[in-house]
Amino acid sequence: MVSRGAFGGGVAVAVLVLGLLVAFGVGRFPVAPSDLILALWSRLSGTPSGLPASVEAVVFSIRGPRVIAALVCGAALAVAGTAFQGLFRNPLVSPDILGASSGAALGAVIGILLSFGIFGIQAAAFAGGIVAVVAVYAVGATIRSGDPILTLVLTGVVVGALLGAGVGLVKVLADPYNQLPAMTFWLLGSLSGTAPPDLLPLVGPVLAGTIVLMALRWRMNALSLPEEEARALGLPTGLLRIAIVAAATLTTAASVATAGVIGWVGLVVPHLARFLVGPDFGKLVPTAAILGGGYLLLIDTLARTMAPVEIPLGILTAVVGTPFFIWLLATSRGGWS
Repeated sequence: MVSRGAFGGGVAVAVLVLGLLVAFGVGRFPVAPSDLILALWSRLSGTPSGLPASVEAVVFSIRGPRVIAALVCGAALAVAGTAFQGLFRNPLVSPDILGASSGAALGAVIGILLSFGIFGIQAAAFAGGIVAVVAVYAVGATIRSGDPILTLVLTGVVVGALLGAGVGLVKVLADPYNQLPAMTFWLLGSLSGTAPPDLLPLVGPVLAGTIVLMALRWRMNALSLPEEEARALGLPTGLLRIAIVAAATLTTAASVATAGVIGWVGLVVPHLARFLVGPDFGKLVPTAAILGGGYLLLIDTLARTMAPVEIPLGILTAVVGTPFFIWLLATSRGGWS
Protein backbone atom coordinates (compact mmCIF):
# COMPACT_ATOMS: atom_id res chain seq x y z
CA MET A 1 0.00 0.00 0.00
CA VAL A 2 1.30 3.44 -0.94
CA SER A 3 1.85 5.69 2.09
CA ARG A 4 0.18 9.07 2.40
CA GLY A 5 3.51 10.85 2.16
CA ALA A 6 4.52 9.03 -1.03
CA PHE A 7 1.14 9.67 -2.61
CA GLY A 8 1.17 13.35 -1.66
CA GLY A 9 4.72 13.76 -2.89
CA GLY A 10 3.75 12.13 -6.18
CA VAL A 11 0.84 14.53 -6.60
CA ALA A 12 3.13 17.50 -5.93
CA VAL A 13 5.67 16.28 -8.49
CA ALA A 14 2.86 15.71 -11.02
CA VAL A 15 1.68 19.31 -10.53
CA LEU A 16 5.24 20.55 -11.02
CA VAL A 17 5.77 18.52 -14.21
CA LEU A 18 2.40 19.67 -15.56
CA GLY A 19 3.30 23.27 -14.73
CA LEU A 20 6.63 22.99 -16.56
CA LEU A 21 5.11 21.42 -19.68
CA VAL A 22 2.30 23.96 -19.81
CA ALA A 23 4.60 26.92 -19.12
CA PHE A 24 6.99 26.00 -21.92
CA GLY A 25 4.39 24.68 -24.34
CA VAL A 26 1.56 27.23 -24.20
CA GLY A 27 1.75 30.67 -25.72
CA ARG A 28 1.85 32.51 -29.03
CA PHE A 29 4.65 30.16 -30.10
CA PRO A 30 3.68 26.65 -28.90
CA VAL A 31 6.47 24.22 -28.06
CA ALA A 32 5.65 20.51 -28.17
CA PRO A 33 6.82 18.37 -25.21
CA SER A 34 9.03 16.34 -27.56
CA ASP A 35 10.72 19.51 -28.85
CA LEU A 36 11.18 20.74 -25.29
CA ILE A 37 12.85 17.49 -24.23
CA LEU A 38 15.03 17.47 -27.35
CA ALA A 39 16.12 21.07 -26.78
CA LEU A 40 16.99 20.43 -23.14
CA TRP A 41 18.87 17.24 -23.97
CA SER A 42 20.78 19.04 -26.71
CA ARG A 43 21.83 21.78 -24.32
CA LEU A 44 22.90 19.28 -21.63
CA SER A 45 24.75 16.93 -23.96
CA GLY A 46 26.23 19.56 -26.26
CA THR A 47 24.92 17.87 -29.39
CA PRO A 48 22.91 19.59 -32.14
CA SER A 49 19.16 19.30 -31.64
CA GLY A 50 18.13 19.76 -35.25
CA LEU A 51 15.35 22.10 -34.10
CA PRO A 52 14.71 25.52 -35.64
CA ALA A 53 16.61 28.33 -33.96
CA SER A 54 13.30 29.95 -33.06
CA VAL A 55 12.33 26.99 -30.87
CA GLU A 56 15.57 27.11 -28.90
CA ALA A 57 15.26 30.88 -28.56
CA VAL A 58 11.77 30.52 -27.08
CA VAL A 59 12.84 27.74 -24.69
CA PHE A 60 16.10 29.22 -23.43
CA SER A 61 15.92 32.98 -23.92
CA ILE A 62 12.24 33.94 -23.68
CA ARG A 63 10.38 31.43 -21.53
CA GLY A 64 13.28 29.77 -19.73
CA PRO A 65 14.18 32.65 -17.36
CA ARG A 66 10.51 33.32 -16.65
CA VAL A 67 9.81 29.65 -15.90
CA ILE A 68 12.77 29.45 -13.53
CA ALA A 69 11.70 32.65 -11.77
CA ALA A 70 8.11 31.42 -11.35
CA LEU A 71 9.33 28.07 -10.06
CA VAL A 72 11.72 29.64 -7.55
CA CYS A 73 9.29 32.36 -6.37
CA GLY A 74 6.45 29.88 -5.90
CA ALA A 75 8.65 27.48 -3.95
CA ALA A 76 10.06 30.32 -1.83
CA LEU A 77 6.67 31.72 -0.84
CA ALA A 78 5.24 28.27 -0.13
CA VAL A 79 8.17 27.22 2.06
CA ALA A 80 8.13 30.53 3.91
CA GLY A 81 4.38 30.24 4.51
CA THR A 82 4.79 26.67 5.79
CA ALA A 83 7.52 27.76 8.19
CA PHE A 84 5.56 30.74 9.51
CA GLN A 85 2.33 28.78 9.97
CA GLY A 86 4.13 26.13 11.99
CA LEU A 87 6.24 28.59 13.94
CA PHE A 88 3.32 30.77 14.99
CA ARG A 89 0.87 27.85 15.23
CA ASN A 90 -1.63 29.83 13.19
CA PRO A 91 -3.25 28.70 9.91
CA LEU A 92 -3.85 32.28 8.77
CA VAL A 93 -0.19 33.30 8.86
CA SER A 94 1.47 34.07 5.53
CA PRO A 95 5.01 35.14 4.53
CA ASP A 96 4.20 38.83 4.87
CA ILE A 97 3.05 38.53 8.50
CA LEU A 98 6.24 40.16 9.80
CA GLY A 99 6.20 42.95 7.25
CA ALA A 100 8.61 41.41 4.74
CA SER A 101 6.32 41.94 1.74
CA SER A 102 5.28 45.44 2.85
CA GLY A 103 8.88 46.44 3.50
CA ALA A 104 10.00 45.10 0.14
CA ALA A 105 7.12 46.92 -1.56
CA LEU A 106 8.10 50.21 0.08
CA GLY A 107 11.72 49.75 -0.91
CA ALA A 108 10.75 49.02 -4.51
CA VAL A 109 8.45 52.02 -4.94
CA ILE A 110 11.12 54.26 -3.44
CA GLY A 111 13.56 52.84 -5.99
CA ILE A 112 11.09 53.57 -8.79
CA LEU A 113 10.51 57.08 -7.43
CA LEU A 114 14.26 57.73 -7.45
CA SER A 115 14.54 56.34 -11.00
CA PHE A 116 16.78 53.43 -10.06
CA GLY A 117 17.53 50.75 -12.62
CA ILE A 118 16.10 47.26 -12.32
CA PHE A 119 18.96 46.08 -10.11
CA GLY A 120 18.64 49.13 -7.90
CA ILE A 121 14.91 48.52 -7.49
CA GLN A 122 15.52 44.87 -6.61
CA ALA A 123 18.21 45.83 -4.10
CA ALA A 124 15.94 48.46 -2.52
CA ALA A 125 13.08 45.96 -2.27
CA PHE A 126 15.30 43.32 -0.75
CA ALA A 127 16.76 45.77 1.79
CA GLY A 128 13.27 47.04 2.64
CA GLY A 129 12.04 43.53 3.44
CA ILE A 130 14.99 42.76 5.70
CA VAL A 131 14.82 46.11 7.51
CA ALA A 132 11.07 45.68 8.08
CA VAL A 133 11.48 42.31 9.79
CA VAL A 134 14.39 43.58 11.90
CA ALA A 135 12.21 46.51 12.99
CA VAL A 136 9.32 44.19 13.87
CA TYR A 137 11.59 41.97 15.93
CA ALA A 138 13.19 44.96 17.68
CA VAL A 139 9.82 46.46 18.61
CA GLY A 140 8.42 43.08 19.64
CA ALA A 141 11.43 42.39 21.85
CA THR A 142 10.89 45.60 23.82
CA ILE A 143 7.31 44.61 24.71
CA ARG A 144 7.37 42.13 27.57
CA SER A 145 3.66 41.68 28.18
CA GLY A 146 1.61 38.64 27.20
CA ASP A 147 2.46 35.87 24.76
CA PRO A 148 5.69 36.76 22.90
CA ILE A 149 4.54 35.04 19.69
CA LEU A 150 1.21 36.89 19.69
CA THR A 151 3.06 40.13 20.42
CA LEU A 152 5.37 39.54 17.46
CA VAL A 153 2.47 38.81 15.11
CA LEU A 154 0.52 41.89 16.22
CA THR A 155 3.65 44.02 15.88
CA GLY A 156 4.08 42.70 12.35
CA VAL A 157 0.51 43.66 11.50
CA VAL A 158 0.96 47.19 12.86
CA VAL A 159 4.34 47.74 11.17
CA GLY A 160 2.96 46.30 7.93
CA ALA A 161 0.09 48.79 8.04
CA LEU A 162 2.57 51.62 8.58
CA LEU A 163 4.69 50.45 5.67
CA GLY A 164 1.56 50.23 3.51
CA ALA A 165 0.84 53.86 4.36
CA GLY A 166 4.39 54.65 3.27
CA VAL A 167 3.76 52.97 -0.06
CA GLY A 168 0.62 55.08 -0.49
CA LEU A 169 2.57 58.25 0.27
CA VAL A 170 5.25 57.43 -2.28
CA LYS A 171 2.56 56.76 -4.90
CA VAL A 172 1.05 60.19 -4.20
CA LEU A 173 4.46 61.81 -4.73
CA ALA A 174 5.20 59.85 -7.92
CA ASP A 175 4.90 61.10 -11.48
CA PRO A 176 1.36 60.07 -12.48
CA TYR A 177 2.33 59.44 -16.12
CA ASN A 178 5.44 57.27 -15.78
CA GLN A 179 6.34 56.29 -12.23
CA LEU A 180 2.85 55.67 -10.84
CA PRO A 181 1.83 53.10 -13.50
CA ALA A 182 5.14 51.29 -12.99
CA MET A 183 4.59 51.19 -9.22
CA THR A 184 1.02 49.98 -9.56
CA PHE A 185 1.91 47.21 -11.99
CA TRP A 186 4.89 46.08 -9.90
CA LEU A 187 2.84 45.97 -6.69
CA LEU A 188 0.34 43.63 -8.37
CA GLY A 189 3.08 41.14 -9.18
CA SER A 190 4.51 40.16 -12.56
CA LEU A 191 7.29 38.11 -14.14
CA SER A 192 6.91 39.61 -17.61
CA GLY A 193 10.27 41.37 -17.64
CA THR A 194 12.35 38.53 -16.22
CA ALA A 195 15.73 38.15 -17.92
CA PRO A 196 18.67 35.82 -17.20
CA PRO A 197 20.57 38.46 -15.15
CA ASP A 198 17.54 38.71 -12.81
CA LEU A 199 17.88 35.08 -11.74
CA LEU A 200 21.09 35.37 -9.71
CA PRO A 201 19.75 37.85 -7.09
CA LEU A 202 16.65 35.66 -6.85
CA VAL A 203 18.05 32.12 -6.81
CA GLY A 204 20.95 32.84 -4.46
CA PRO A 205 18.99 34.17 -1.45
CA VAL A 206 16.09 31.76 -2.00
CA LEU A 207 18.43 28.79 -2.15
CA ALA A 208 20.25 29.91 1.01
CA GLY A 209 17.04 30.45 2.98
CA THR A 210 15.44 27.24 1.72
CA ILE A 211 18.49 25.18 2.69
CA VAL A 212 18.23 26.51 6.24
CA LEU A 213 14.51 25.75 6.44
CA MET A 214 15.00 22.28 4.98
CA ALA A 215 17.76 21.58 7.50
CA LEU A 216 15.51 22.69 10.39
CA ARG A 217 12.33 21.02 9.15
CA TRP A 218 12.56 18.20 11.71
CA ARG A 219 12.86 20.69 14.58
CA MET A 220 9.85 22.63 13.33
CA ASN A 221 7.75 19.72 14.58
CA ALA A 222 8.90 20.48 18.12
CA LEU A 223 8.56 24.25 17.68
CA SER A 224 4.92 23.82 16.71
CA LEU A 225 4.32 22.54 20.25
CA PRO A 226 3.59 24.91 23.15
CA GLU A 227 6.65 26.83 24.35
CA GLU A 228 7.07 24.87 27.58
CA GLU A 229 6.95 21.51 25.83
CA ALA A 230 9.44 22.59 23.18
CA ARG A 231 11.90 23.76 25.82
CA ALA A 232 11.42 20.55 27.76
CA LEU A 233 12.80 18.70 24.74
CA GLY A 234 16.04 20.66 25.12
CA LEU A 235 15.65 22.85 22.06
CA PRO A 236 17.04 26.41 22.01
CA THR A 237 13.67 27.77 20.94
CA GLY A 238 14.75 31.41 20.79
CA LEU A 239 17.68 30.81 18.45
CA LEU A 240 15.69 28.41 16.30
CA ARG A 241 12.86 30.90 15.88
CA ILE A 242 15.30 33.63 14.88
CA ALA A 243 16.93 31.31 12.33
CA ILE A 244 13.58 30.27 10.85
CA VAL A 245 12.25 33.83 10.69
CA ALA A 246 15.50 35.07 9.09
CA ALA A 247 15.51 32.28 6.48
CA ALA A 248 11.83 32.68 5.63
CA THR A 249 12.23 36.45 5.39
CA LEU A 250 15.23 36.04 3.10
CA THR A 251 13.27 33.88 0.66
CA THR A 252 10.21 36.17 0.81
CA ALA A 253 12.17 39.38 0.28
CA ALA A 254 14.07 37.92 -2.67
CA SER A 255 10.82 36.76 -4.27
CA VAL A 256 9.08 40.10 -3.77
CA ALA A 257 12.14 41.98 -5.04
CA THR A 258 11.98 40.05 -8.32
CA ALA A 259 8.28 39.45 -8.95
CA GLY A 260 6.48 42.06 -6.87
CA VAL A 261 3.84 41.32 -4.25
CA ILE A 262 2.18 37.96 -4.97
CA GLY A 263 -0.35 37.09 -2.31
CA TRP A 264 -2.07 33.85 -1.34
CA VAL A 265 0.68 31.46 -2.48
CA GLY A 266 2.24 31.30 0.97
CA LEU A 267 -1.19 30.96 2.58
CA VAL A 268 -2.98 28.41 0.40
CA VAL A 269 -0.18 26.10 -0.77
CA PRO A 270 0.96 25.06 2.74
CA HIS A 271 -2.63 24.00 3.51
CA LEU A 272 -2.81 21.95 0.32
CA ALA A 273 0.57 20.35 1.07
CA ARG A 274 -0.57 19.56 4.61
CA PHE A 275 -3.69 17.92 3.17
CA LEU A 276 -1.52 15.74 0.93
CA VAL A 277 1.24 14.60 3.31
CA GLY A 278 0.08 15.54 6.82
CA PRO A 279 1.58 17.86 9.45
CA ASP A 280 5.07 16.30 9.64
CA PHE A 281 7.44 19.09 8.58
CA GLY A 282 9.96 16.53 7.39
CA LYS A 283 7.61 15.83 4.47
CA LEU A 284 5.63 19.05 4.51
CA VAL A 285 8.43 21.50 3.68
CA PRO A 286 9.74 19.76 0.51
CA THR A 287 6.20 18.99 -0.64
CA ALA A 288 5.19 22.64 -0.22
CA ALA A 289 8.25 23.75 -2.20
CA ILE A 290 7.45 21.45 -5.13
CA LEU A 291 3.74 22.25 -5.03
CA GLY A 292 4.34 26.01 -4.76
CA GLY A 293 6.63 26.01 -7.77
CA GLY A 294 4.13 24.10 -9.90
CA TYR A 295 1.23 26.24 -8.69
CA LEU A 296 2.87 29.55 -9.60
CA LEU A 297 3.98 28.13 -12.96
CA LEU A 298 0.34 27.38 -13.82
CA ILE A 299 -0.81 30.79 -12.55
CA ASP A 300 1.88 32.60 -14.55
CA THR A 301 0.92 30.69 -17.70
CA LEU A 302 -2.68 31.79 -17.22
CA ALA A 303 -1.52 35.36 -16.64
CA ARG A 304 0.20 35.61 -20.03
CA THR A 305 -2.22 33.58 -22.15
CA MET A 306 -5.82 34.06 -20.99
CA ALA A 307 -6.21 37.67 -22.22
CA PRO A 308 -4.78 39.93 -24.95
CA VAL A 309 -2.83 41.80 -22.25
CA GLU A 310 -0.96 40.16 -19.42
CA ILE A 311 -2.85 39.93 -16.13
CA PRO A 312 -0.88 40.69 -12.96
CA LEU A 313 -0.11 37.61 -10.88
CA GLY A 314 -1.51 39.10 -7.68
CA ILE A 315 -4.96 39.35 -9.23
CA LEU A 316 -5.02 35.73 -10.38
CA THR A 317 -3.64 34.32 -7.14
CA ALA A 318 -6.38 36.17 -5.26
CA VAL A 319 -9.10 34.98 -7.66
CA VAL A 320 -7.92 31.36 -7.37
CA GLY A 321 -6.85 31.46 -3.74
CA THR A 322 -9.89 33.10 -2.14
CA PRO A 323 -12.53 30.47 -3.02
CA PHE A 324 -10.04 27.68 -2.44
CA PHE A 325 -9.24 28.95 1.04
CA ILE A 326 -12.96 29.34 1.81
CA TRP A 327 -13.41 25.72 0.76
CA LEU A 328 -10.54 24.70 3.04
CA LEU A 329 -12.13 26.47 5.98
CA ALA A 330 -15.54 24.94 5.24
CA THR A 331 -14.19 21.38 4.99
CA SER A 332 -11.75 21.56 7.89
CA ARG A 333 -12.99 19.46 10.81
CA GLY A 334 -10.11 19.42 13.20
CA GLY A 335 -7.17 21.58 14.07
CA TRP A 336 -5.17 23.27 11.39
CA SER A 337 -2.49 20.61 11.47
